[in-house]
Amino acid sequence: MTINNTAGQAQDLTNGVDVGQLMNVIGSIEADTGYAKFQWRATNQWIDGELSRSEIKGFFAGNQEDTTRKEAFTLNADEPPIASGQNRAPNSMEFLLHALATCLTGTLVNHASVRGIEIDAVDSSYAGDMDVRGLFGLAEDVRKGFSKVAVNMRVKSEASVEELTEMALFSPVYDVISNSLPVEFTLTTY
Repeated sequence: MTINNTAGQAQDLTNGVDVGQLMNVIGSIEADTGYAKFQWRATNQWIDGELSRSEIKGFFAGNQEDTTRKEAFTLNADEPPIASGQNRAPNSMEFLLHALATCLTGTLVNHASVRGIEIDAVDSSYAGDMDVRGLFGLAEDVRKGFSKVAVNMRVKSEASVEELTEMALFSPVYDVISNSLPVEFTLTTY
């Protein structure tokens, strides 16, 4: 499907994705690998009890600081009462599942769109198993985070399960969760 954007330029949409824009980014990366260097950022502040608030606005992409966001996105995280919270927002582990869900889905749809594969529907469910003895320091042999995440995704498409799976697994969040990565952690006092 082709539609005109607000500037009157034609957009080639597949699965609602602007394929022309994706192809422009891919072409820019092929011409200059530095264009592929992105940096996503967030700031966070503890508010009250278990409530934590993050703001997300600026990021670096395409060899420059992005200025398209005029205001920051605000995300709150809390805990359920069993973890001494007040249920004012999802907890961090639930946000991690949300990040995995949106990234797997978005990656699948973007890759399919570039390949000209129609996707009629995607729905999925996520479950992360966690033994909180690790979090509370009650068992040294128990991991602090998820011990396993189960993803069940259903896709309505003419493409094969193998091809759809291969496209979804290009997901950066899937990569981060399924493979360990270095995290530089610094704490100071003020």
